[in-house]
Amino acid sequence: MKLTLGLAQINTVLGNSEANLTKHLEYIDRARVAGVDLLVFPELSLTGYGLQDLSYTVATRPEPDNAIFAPLFAASRDMDLVVGFVDEDQRHRFYIAAAYLSGGELVHVHRKCYLPTYGLFDEGRYFAEGNDVQAFETRFGRMGLLICEDYWHASVPYLLWMDGADMLLMMSAHPARGLDSGERPGSVRWIEQVSQAYAGVFTVFLAHVLRAGTEDGFTFWGGSVVFGPDGERITQAPYIDEDLLVTTIDLNDLRRIRYRLPLLRDERPELTLRTLSRILDKEHE
Repeated sequence: MKLTLGLAQINTVLGNSEANLTKHLEYIDRARVAGVDLLVFPELSLTGYGLQDLSYTVATRPEPDNAIFAPLFAASRDMDLVVGFVDEDQRHRFYIAAAYLSGGELVHVHRKCYLPTYGLFDEGRYFAEGNDVQAFETRFGRMGLLICEDYWHASVPYLLWMDGADMLLMMSAHPARGLDSGERPGSVRWIEQVSQAYAGVFTVFLAHVLRAGTEDGFTFWGGSVVFGPDGERITQAPYIDEDLLVTTIDLNDLRRIRYRLPLLRDERPELTLRTLSRILDKEHE
């Protein structure tokens, strides 16, 4: 099976879900013309990143009768979509979240598990932590979602891999920090290296869509990227600017790579579980 994948590397308007929805629909129209099967947007694509006290004003539920989500449910009838938003539960806790829509229905919601609250980040002050890591079935196979800081904790992609994910979809709003010897910020170089490592070590397709543009003094560097299960870079978007990155991947490459490098076959999750149990028991002595 071949999948035409689109990464919508967009800029967003802080706190203005209506304006951001309009941009989503514009990119969906462009992606439809390009024959995209699955279109992925960045972290908090419907709201902007630095929300702080705006979080509760833009919080919503991914339901077909919701004013923001209704056009996205309709658009997902012929193109799978992944969008970023602020999810509010029944007890009014707020989460950084991503929704996978397909066939006019909600397939899966992932709530960000790890909230950076250090340096220039202050997410733990405004959001609750998600408590579930789960892969899910799509018409293109089993996938897993990660949102930004989730990606820096190897346990999350590992758990998704063990839960059957053959493709990891990563969504980030990552400000650029520090310069290396070239034109890329050091943080961007680091992201790309880790993304490539995950793809190769877990023998999965990995698509990482990063936000572009600026917001409240932050520069979001873009450079969205797709890696194959051999760890090779398939394609990459430009830095800084908005872009619709479109590429077609052959999902049959999983069979070829995993025959040559049977890391999944030889993985021992029971060893991991036993060792973690020992470590946790020792910590509680």
